[in-house]
Amino acid sequence: MVFVRKSPGRSGAVKVQIAERRAGRDVVLEHVGTAHDDAELAALMEVARGKLYPGQGEFALDGVRPRSVDGQPGSVEIASKSNAVLWQVLQAAYTDLGFDIIDDEAFAQLVLARIIEPTSKADSLRVLGELGIAHASLRTMFRSLARAQERDYRSQVADACFAHAAAVGDISLCLYDVTTLYFEAEDEDELRKVGYSKERRVDPQIVVGLLVDRTGFPLEIGCFEGNKAETLTLIPIVRQFQARHGLEGFVVVADAGMLSATNLRELDEEGLTFIVGSRSTKAPVDLESHFRWHGDAFTNGQVIDTITPRHGRTKAGASDPMVKAEPIWNPAHESSWRAVWAYSAKRAVRDSRTLTLQEQRARDVVAGDKTARTPRFVKTTNGSRRLDEASLARARRLVGLKGYVTNIPATLMPAAEVMSSYHDLWHVEQSFRMSKTDLKARPMFHHTRDAIEAHLTIVFAALALSRYLHTTTGLTVRRILHALKPIQQITVRIAGHDHIARDPITKPAQAILDALNITLD
Repeated sequence: MVFVRKSPGRSGAVKVQIAERRAGRDVVLEHVGTAHDDAELAALMEVARGKLYPGQGEFALDGVRPRSVDGQPGSVEIASKSNAVLWQVLQAAYTDLGFDIIDDEAFAQLVLARIIEPTSKADSLRVLGELGIAHASLRTMFRSLARAQERDYRSQVADACFAHAAAVGDISLCLYDVTTLYFEAEDEDELRKVGYSKERRVDPQIVVGLLVDRTGFPLEIGCFEGNKAETLTLIPIVRQFQARHGLEGFVVVADAGMLSATNLRELDEEGLTFIVGSRSTKAPVDLESHFRWHGDAFTNGQVIDTITPRHGRTKAGASDPMVKAEPIWNPAHESSWRAVWAYSAKRAVRDSRTLTLQEQRARDVVAGDKTARTPRFVKTTNGSRRLDEASLARARRLVGLKGYVTNIPATLMPAAEVMSSYHDLWHVEQSFRMSKTDLKARPMFHHTRDAIEAHLTIVFAALALSRYLHTTTGLTVRRILHALKPIQQITVRIAGHDHIARDPITKPAQAILDALNITLD
C-alpha cells in the first residue's frame, strides 16, 4: 500500500514523504518537502495527496486541515512551482560578471536557459517554463536577438569579461584557437561556405576564433567565412581585442596551425610577443648543428634553445652547423625567431607507435592488400607505388621532439616557461569543447549573418558564465545543475494567503551557495 508519511525532522520540522509498506517497514518513494509550521504542513500534505490521487477533489489527510477564514474551511491551491534556487544562482553569476549592464531581460533569459538546456530560441520558452520562471514572449525573444546586433551586446559582454579577467587573473598572456561550426544546408551564402573541416564534412560552415586567458575564460570571439584559412583569423581577432581595450603588449599563444610567416611578422610589428607550436618538419633545419655534433641521441627532458628561419622555405636565419654551441636569439636577429625544442621519452613511445601503424598501412597499400587514398610514406612513381623509406627514416629520427617558436628572448622568459605557457592551450580547447557540447554552439536554426552573430554572442556569454561557475565552485555546470535542479520551491495559497515551502538544501547545494556567497531569498 502506498501512503503519505509524516516524519519528524530536525528543529521540530516535519518531513512529508510518499512511502510504501514493504516487509514490515516503510520505504520512502518520494520526499515531498519539509514543513516548519501548520500552514506549510497542510500545503505539503495537499501536494502529496495530489500526487497520490490526481484529479480528485480536495480533502484533508491524516487529520490535518487548512486554516479557516470566518469559520469556513480554507482552500488550498498550489500557486506556483519553480527551481528558484538554481535560477538565483545563475542570476547571481550573471550579475557578478557584470552582464546585468545589458538592460535586456529577454537576452539574460536566453543566456541562462542555454546553460540549463541548450536548445532553439523557441524551445527556450519551454525550458524556462519548466523551471517555473516567468519569461518573455517568443516575439520578444526574437526581438532581443535583433537588439543584440543593433546595440552591440557583444562589446558589452566582452568589456565585462575583460574587466573580470583583469581583476581576478592575468591577461598578459592570451590563448587563441579556431573551430568550425557546420550547417545542414545545401547552398552556400556570403558567410556559410564549404571549407576545410577537421571532421571531413562537405557542408557549408563558419569559422569561429576564440581568445581566452590562461585559465580558459573567454575574452574575444569572432566569426569568419567558412572557407577562410585558419591562419588568416588570428590577426583580426587580436587587433579587435587590442582596439576594444586599448592594449599594447601581451603574449599570444597559438598552436602550429597558426604558424605562418605573415602571422608572426604582423604580430611582431604590432609590438606583440608570441609563442606558437612548431612543426616536426622544421626540426632537421633547426637542429642541424645538434645532429652534426651530437647525433640522434637525446635524453628525457632535454631542451635545446636555438633559432629558426623566419621564412620556412630558406635556410637564411638558421643556425650554423659548423658551430657546436647553439646561437642565442635576440630581437636583432632579423631573419630568425627563437626556437625551443624539447625531447620526451613518453612522447617518443607514442610517436613510434603512431609511425609503426602508418608504416604498416603504407605497406598494405603498396602490397595491394588495402585500397585507400595514398597514405603517408607511400611514394607513387609512373603509376607504381612503393614505400618511402627515406621519409620514414627521417620521421623516426624526430620521434619525441616538440618545438616551439617565439619572439621572447631567453632573458625575459626561460625555455621551461615558454613550454608551460604553450601547454596552457588545453584551456582554450576545453572552452571550445564546452561551447560545442555543453552549450551546443552550432547555430542550427539561424540563417542570416546577423542572427548567427547574435547566437554566438549568447554562446559567448554562456561560456563565460560556465567558466566562472566552474572556477568559483570547482564544479562543472553539469554537476551544478545536478545538485540544484531537484530543489523545488512551491508557493501554496491557503485561504487567500501565500506560503512558500522549499526542499531542504543539500550539502552539495550549500557548498555551491557558499562558494558564490549567496544567501537565499
